[in-house]
Amino acid sequence: MAAHAGKPRRGRGPRVRHACERGPLKLTSDSLAGHLAQRLLPAYLISGDEPLLAAEAADGVRARARSAGFTEREVHFIERSGDWEAVRASAANLSLFGARRVLEIRLASARAGAAGNVALKALLEDAAPDMLLLILAPRLDREAQAAEWVRALEQRGAWLQVWPIDPARLVAWLRSRCRTLGLEPSEAALELLAARTEGNLLAAHQELGKLALLAGSGPVTPDTVRASVGDSARFDVFQLGDTVLAGDAARALRMLAGLRAEGSEATLVLWALLRTLRDLWNVRAADGAPGGQRQAAARAQAKRRAARLPYAALALRASRADRIIKGRLSGAAWDELALLTAELCGVPPLPAQLPARSA
Repeated sequence: MAAHAGKPRRGRGPRVRHACERGPLKLTSDSLAGHLAQRLLPAYLISGDEPLLAAEAADGVRARARSAGFTEREVHFIERSGDWEAVRASAANLSLFGARRVLEIRLASARAGAAGNVALKALLEDAAPDMLLLILAPRLDREAQAAEWVRALEQRGAWLQVWPIDPARLVAWLRSRCRTLGLEPSEAALELLAARTEGNLLAAHQELGKLALLAGSGPVTPDTVRASVGDSARFDVFQLGDTVLAGDAARALRMLAGLRAEGSEATLVLWALLRTLRDLWNVRAADGAPGGQRQAAARAQAKRRAARLPYAALALRASRADRIIKGRLSGAAWDELALLTAELCGVPPLPAQLPARSA
């Protein structure tokens, strides 16, 4: 697919600055605007699983490219190895009337494959001065980051890794967006808005647009948010585990309800809770820290709670939940998971006894 915008302006605008003589340049969502105001590199990689922030970053690069005279844009969606032939052919063809162009490549997978690695590496090493390469990809794991084309990009361009906004920073992020829209929310309104859109920045962006229409330039109160904003929060089982480690029972139970409403498998939720239980036991047994990727605050709180948890009762509760999920015991699996979640957070346990014979 190719999109051509505007009338070509041959020879106008600054040339793309090449970056062969510098080290890798890593950008963030916050630093991108300042970088683009100073220079434009021949290639950009935007990767991550937060659609709103990735889309806004890509829009920023495109806008800067247009202002520099890149009046044509070609977009290639890569879903299979054969798609790279079209990319090679496009890069080899001279642009119509010699216009400068943006070659945009959207990867369906974090791994470009053998054909993609060769094609991207060649594009990055032999890029023409009238072409800017923009690559959009999902989050790259460690193996994907070691690909030759990624290293080639780091030498000639810039890489922006998009990270989700964690709960601790969400209120500040919403406050900044409100300021841009001219909204004046109270702290209580911001906290309520954060609770209703956590894990779903696209929904948060849309809800702020609605609030701007409803409230105009006036104050935004919790009642305004309740009247306008539905509960669009999204969670995953790993977030649930981190929240349980932090001992935040109210938020953990809300996340559990959200996972249930989204159709998550009870088996997967139980796995995450058992993983957290093992982490806490390891803290108690070895006086260590659970999971190398856990946040420091969660680790510190987990250490304080680990010695006080009733592990025998928790194991019994987990066993009961497992048997209910497998249909070997009557009961409500999600209710049992809620009890297990609360008890892992330090809420006093309720009795959980397995009958002598399963139903």
